[in-house]
Order: sequence, then C-alpha cells, then structure tokens
Amino acid sequence: MNVVLVLGGYGAVGREAAMALTRYAGTEVIVAGRDPGRARPVPGATAMRVDAADPGDLARALDGVTTVLMCAEIDNARVARACLERGIGYVDVSASHDLLAEIQSLDGLARAHDATAALSVGLVPGVTNLLARICAERSPATELRIGVLLGAGERHGRAAIAWTLDGLGALDGSWTMGFPAPHGTRTVHRFPFSDQYTLPGTLDVPSARTGLCLDSRLTTGLLAAAGRPAVARLLRRPRVRDLLLTALEKIHLGNEGFAVTVGSGTARASFSGRLQSRATGRAAALLVRDLPALAPGVRHIERLVDPVAFLSELAADGFTLDLGDQRAGRR
Repeated sequence: MNVVLVLGGYGAVGREAAMALTRYAGTEVIVAGRDPGRARPVPGATAMRVDAADPGDLARALDGVTTVLMCAEIDNARVARACLERGIGYVDVSASHDLLAEIQSLDGLARAHDATAALSVGLVPGVTNLLARICAERSPATELRIGVLLGAGERHGRAAIAWTLDGLGALDGSWTMGFPAPHGTRTVHRFPFSDQYTLPGTLDVPSARTGLCLDSRLTTGLLAAAGRPAVARLLRRPRVRDLLLTALEKIHLGNEGFAVTVGSGTARASFSGRLQSRATGRAAALLVRDLPALAPGVRHIERLVDPVAFLSELAADGFTLDLGDQRAGRR
C-alpha cells in the first residue's frame, strides 16, 4: 500500500493531484492542510489537519506515510529532510529555484535512507523540463528557449498569485515564441521559473531561459509594465501588495487555456490544454505513482522518467502533446 500525504492538498493543484491518486490501485490518499473545514472534500481521500510549519504536527502526520506530495511553499527543505530521514519518498511541485536548490543538497541524505525525492514536478517546471530534454537530445543548441502561456481566467489561490507578483520584479528581457493554435506567436517576458536555472546542469546545455505570457494580450502588457523598476518597487509595499492580491483573487481576465513550448536548434515541442492547475496536479500524481520504483536520491523529473512515455500518458488525460514529428493526446 502506497500511503500518500498531500500537503497543501486543498489548493487547486493539490486537489487535482489527490483526485488522480485515488484512481490508482493500492494507493491511500490523505489530503492535509491547516483548515480542512474550509476545503471541498476529495471523494475517496481522507482529510487531515496538518500544520507543516509545526515540526511536531508534521512528525505525527508522517507516521505510516510512504510518500509526501508537497503542493505548498512552507519551509519545503525542512519538510523534505523530515521525510528523507524516515525513508519517506518526497515529491515537490514548487517553481522557486532557491527552494529546490536547498532540497537538492539533501541527495546524500536520501541515498543513505534509501529514499527518493523528485523535484520540478508539474507543468512549469516539470512538463517544460521533459520537453526540454526531448528537444536538447534531438537538436543540441547553445540555448534552450522555453515559452509559457497561462490562462489569466483560471482561478488561483492567494499563495500562487503572490508568487507570481513577487516574480514580476525579476523580469529580464523578452522574445517571441510560437505556441499551438489558437494562440499563435506571442511575446514572452523572462520570468524566474526554476527550470531555466536547473536545466543547464541536468541536460548539459550551455544555457536556458523561460519566458511568460498570458492568454490575454492586455494582461500580458500589464505584466510587462509591472516589471518596470518603479512599478516593481510600488508592488513591494505591503499595503499595495495586499490590495492587489485581493483584487486579483476576484478579477479574472482571459480564459483557462495554457500552452508550453520549447525550442532547441531545429527541434520544437509543445504541450497544451485547459487548466494549468489540473495539468500540474495530474503530472504530480503520475510521478507519485511511479516513485517507489525509482532509484534513491534527489533528482529533477527529466532525470527520473522517460520523457516521451510520461508526457504521452499525461496527454491521454485530456491534453495535447506535439513533438514535431509525432502527436499524442487530445484536447
């Protein structure tokens, strides 16, 4: 029996992952958060109150667990250490490079306790990493270019919106990327997703950069404006930031479609569909399912699974995969 504890399981990503995990035979799913009473129940899963920031509370929650899926950013390296010390598998969907680097440093601990930790598991990073490996192996180049188009109409939690706002101050340059229909060619703005920092090391490529745009051209323009130094400083003011977070939780300009595309030399590959939270949750669930069979240590997803097989199975859940010379999945 694979007993999976989903921390941050009441958010959009955690809920999608939990629902997918309940479909796998021999899997018991525990959905955990600080306030279960405020969350919609996940059929087939057990609800548990867990404050991951409290070491004692976390230790009690880990009793009997075989795998932890982390869908929040709450001192993740400490949580990962607590899991690996007990030989518990760990999967993280976070997109913050500094956070993932801390967990990467636990590789020796994971091997010593025969445990596996999987990083960069989701849409971006995650699917983007796998597309990058496919492209880099087919057409080596001096730089990987990654484009991420997200649906501004999808509802996100306050923490996800805050993470995006905080990244606006790090926008650094722009370029164009071609996305699957109906999106076409769009201008993307370099955004601090972690994949561009880890891929040069895991794929042995000279460099990588990841750019972001939104399905609404208007909101993409606002995103670019928010990256200007004066605006970025204004957004760092606590009162302004809180007011904007509250507004963005209620206002949704755009649709729920997403697309990610990667280019390396002459190779191109893309993955698209509806609801990026669903894509991230389903990708995480697939990796959790396969984790017990993977070798011990801490590694990013592109060094753990066969990218074509993994993406093809994920695409069969209602997404579209385009590898240039072959297609899989559906919309």
